[in-house]
Amino acid sequence: QVQLVESGGGLVQPGGSLRLSCAASGSIFSIYSWGWYRQTPGKQREVVAIITSGGSTNYADSVKGRFSISRDNAKNTLYLQMNSLKPEDTAVYFCRGTSPGRGYWGQGTQVTVSS
Repeated sequence: QVQLVESGGGLVQPGGSLRLSCAASGSIFSIYSWGWYRQTPGKQREVVAIITSGGSTNYADSVKGRFSISRDNAKNTLYLQMNSLKPEDTAVYFCRGTSPGRGYWGQGTQVTVSS
């Protein structure tokens, strides 16, 4: 089993920054891909950024150049640095760890971008 706990969400003005964290525990050795996803009411959860165990990253077009995903293996923590935030970035953000045949989700953290 893998447990994921997100933190760092909150209210920020447009143009501001936030850094989300996802602390992982349990059988994380099986995880080969980590990601951040987001969801707004009435919409499907969408991928924001992915990082593989080898360090390769991919981003949704809507966040390229503004968001950065990283991982601190010593701390077993996944990060999402979000800069130049826009109102349309408002959502609940979830972290996910993917192992062979299974995916694990955190409980989510709310990010609200508003003046």
